[in-house]
Amino acid sequence: MNLTANGGDFTDATRPIGVFDSGIGGLTVAAALRELLPAERIFYVGDTARVPYGGKSAATIERYSFEISRMLLEEGAKLIVVACNTASALAVAALEAQLDVPVVGVIRPGAAAAVAATRTKRVGVIGTRATVQSRAYERAIHALDPSVQVDAQACPLLVPLIEEGWLEDPVTDDVIARYLDPMLRNGVDTLVLGCTHYPLLHAALERRAGSGVRLVDSARNCALEVRSVLTADGLAAPMDETGGMRVVLTDPSTGFLRVAESALGLDLGEISVRVAG
Repeated sequence: MNLTANGGDFTDATRPIGVFDSGIGGLTVAAALRELLPAERIFYVGDTARVPYGGKSAATIERYSFEISRMLLEEGAKLIVVACNTASALAVAALEAQLDVPVVGVIRPGAAAAVAATRTKRVGVIGTRATVQSRAYERAIHALDPSVQVDAQACPLLVPLIEEGWLEDPVTDDVIARYLDPMLRNGVDTLVLGCTHYPLLHAALERRAGSGVRLVDSARNCALEVRSVLTADGLAAPMDETGGMRVVLTDPSTGFLRVAESALGLDLGEISVRVAG
């Protein structure tokens, strides 16, 4: 059965963009949307009660994604952004098939940017275990250019380090080196940050990768695709609208919110808590 947005008192164009992630990492996507589309209203749900998604089954991730999408549609979302690489890999196709609003994930935009950026056709991808094991980036990249060689590496320790706020720390640098060095020795010239937490480590990743490796930020490229879809579907908010952002979590999570506010320059205002399901 298709799920339809409740438009409330808003026109199609002034309804909010719904954004969700397994936790708080998707705020990097929300920040990119706020920068690129300042007239848009954003309703963000972080499923902090059930984070991380990376170690859960595909069926569970799909179920969670539908539950959170239902919350967004109840708020009148005109478009849903799956700001989570794991959910993008495992649930976007099902959401697209059953939702009556456009759905944008982070994998296709990131793959397209990687294919455009690589000069040697050797692309590295870092992400959660579930994202890497799904081979979603590899399939998306090869759909665009089968000749590109993809070297993927699961990096399960990076998200906890980010959520601790260790963005500039020798321990984090050592972990990054452990993950990246084999890919760098294999000659990748482009690195996809295949988790929406990872843009917060952009500086540290860039230092280790070196100037010869281009970093592809899935958050920024996702925001660019959202702008394209809104424009094509006639859903872009009028430029004189005052955009804004509301954040809902499924469990309180104050520590990383402070990190996100500081690192991303987001004014998150009052955070509310709702139970998903």
